[in-house]
Amino acid sequence: MAEPSSSLSSSKDELFQLIKRLGTYLALKMSNLFSISLQKLDPRSVGAIAGLAVAIIFTYRLMRSPAVPPRRQPKRQAPTTSSSSISTQSNATLMPSGACSPSEDLRAQNVVDEFFQPVKPTLGQIVRQKLSEGRKVTCRLLGVILEESNPEELQKQATVKSSVLDVLLEITKYCDLYLMERVIDDESEKIVLLALENAGIFTSGGLVKDKVLFCSTENGRTSFVRQLEPDWHIDTNPEIVSQLARFIKYQLHVSPTRPERTAPNVFSCPSLEHFFGCV
Repeated sequence: MAEPSSSLSSSKDELFQLIKRLGTYLALKMSNLFSISLQKLDPRSVGAIAGLAVAIIFTYRLMRSPAVPPRRQPKRQAPTTSSSSISTQSNATLMPSGACSPSEDLRAQNVVDEFFQPVKPTLGQIVRQKLSEGRKVTCRLLGVILEESNPEELQKQATVKSSVLDVLLEITKYCDLYLMERVIDDESEKIVLLALENAGIFTSGGLVKDKVLFCSTENGRTSFVRQLEPDWHIDTNPEIVSQLARFIKYQLHVSPTRPERTAPNVFSCPSLEHFFGCV
């Protein structure tokens, strides 16, 4: 107990000596500044200067000294017999009061990731984006809408691709769609119209039977397209695509093999549904 008191008194002596030396130094400087000698100063002047020095020192120390937080008294923990409770208390002691547990952090991160997860566009949005907001579309039937690939097959049957139905219905919602095909006889027309009707194209979509056009030659289909002046034409015949490239804004050439691009406004894809990302 004697050591702290002696060190405290020693500190006070050092502070007193420092104040005394500082007061003398300030008095000397001020006497030189105003051309007066140290001997002419009375004790009151020296005391005033020393008091000023003490005030300056304590003010400086008060401004520089950081605020010391009050010491927290350790809390007594009740003795426990379970090792699990001891580990829980130790974990609670180590974790700050405002901190979150790892499980809470993980749940919060999952919520944030789910919230900022990019929203998948709908098929209707994809159709409008791919068609560049085109309002009128013409499309051949064989090889695009129907499973069959030549007019001779249509004399027996016509089968609508199930994979193209959703795309076709979305196109009819946003576009004025015309379907066209070359057929050999009137019976083939009836077979095609019946297949489209059974597939629900006339009931679910905005397509009507009057917008399904038939012709007897390939040139007839070309004439249909030029008369309608669509924003998009979809075909499987490379010759027709090439002929219409000068007149139609955009074309989609449906081909199982990727052909060489003939014009900047002509796109190619294995199927219509593939072009809209449905496969």
